[in-house]
Amino acid sequence: MPYATQNPRSRSFVLPLVCAVLQLAIAPQIGLGNGRINFMLILAACMALRSGGRTGVIWGFLAGLFFDLSTTGPIGLMAAELTLCSWVLGRECRNRLSEDRSANLIAFGVADLLVSLGYSLAMLATGNASGFLATVFLRALPTAVLTFVFFLPFLYVLGRPQAGGGGLGGGGMSFGGAKGRHLTIRGL
Repeated sequence: MPYATQNPRSRSFVLPLVCAVLQLAIAPQIGLGNGRINFMLILAACMALRSGGRTGVIWGFLAGLFFDLSTTGPIGLMAAELTLCSWVLGRECRNRLSEDRSANLIAFGVADLLVSLGYSLAMLATGNASGFLATVFLRALPTAVLTFVFFLPFLYVLGRPQAGGGGLGGGGMSFGGAKGRHLTIRGL
């Protein structure tokens, strides 16, 4: 098993890299009305649901800052929204992605709708959007729907139980890595 001996932190940058590439390459190309996919919201939610706590909040802030720097909106708005969103989603500080998918879908759906509405209404308040109804129905709701639909594959892939994970409940015979130093039978 080549993955059992690798450091899990070395694979933790795959998801942010994939989401960053998708945000820059795919999100501007796919639209519904004036709505676009927010892959940085997907990244922030996945990291918050996976690790929670301080790690989720830091990733939420970084994802929001990346979003702000890659769009024409005000810098700091999405960073603040995704930081708050990550804090709310990651309050329990455990891997919720591999547990109850329906609860994760509901939590993400509510967060997605609130972030999309908040960002669109803030853009309206700053004068970067025109009309309340157009902002809500042609920008915020399509953005929320597209982001929710594109969250589903991430939930499916990241929510699968890890086969041969190298822990007591990982499905393999490894107890704490390749050399088994974390679990000893001394003193039994």
